[in-house]
Amino acid sequence: MEQGTVAVPVVSQTLEKVGELEVPAGVIAGPVREHLLHAAVRSQLASRRAGTAATKTKGFVSGGGKKPWRQKGTGRARAGSIRSPLWAGGGTIFGPQPRDYAYRLPRSARRAALRAALASRHASGTLIVVDALALPEPKTKRMVECLRGLGVADGALIVLAEHDDAIERAARNIPRVKVLVAGGLNVYDVLGHAHLVMTRAALEQIAARLTEDA
Repeated sequence: MEQGTVAVPVVSQTLEKVGELEVPAGVIAGPVREHLLHAAVRSQLASRRAGTAATKTKGFVSGGGKKPWRQKGTGRARAGSIRSPLWAGGGTIFGPQPRDYAYRLPRSARRAALRAALASRHASGTLIVVDALALPEPKTKRMVECLRGLGVADGALIVLAEHDDAIERAARNIPRVKVLVAGGLNVYDVLGHAHLVMTRAALEQIAARLTEDA
């Protein structure tokens, strides 16, 4: 093994070892920086918020165009509109308005967080690198059989090098199973599944991406 790399076992769909893949140590065996994982997950969840909560201010509540009573001489407090925030049914002061909650971490932080997520899966023994994934037919039961053969029947994130309609269709109805292409790999999904199953080609793509400018 070359210095600075880690030999990751590559298995078949029946968990038989068929070889090894040399991966830069910084990609898969670096420190697990929990603060970066936390920041990355918060960023992703913030981006998913709808931000559609809205309240009506005084200017948007219907009615109230007429002054309820004259300014002086009634003995009551001054009032200009029945839709004042002080009245029942009136407008809302400083209520929520539609907004975008999304924010992005710097690219270096995003890449470091993804490396930390992969390192955590590798350290816990829940990373499985498969030489290739293929199904005889795009049926759910075939995907279930494949997952059982890999020993990940309790859920897994499956990462492919490119889109595969058969695998994506067969896995979409299985609870706790998700299929992604390598370009869409993210910290939230890596940490949100019990196992991480990657094809050799997918891991090669991700390793190349995570070592750029490192």
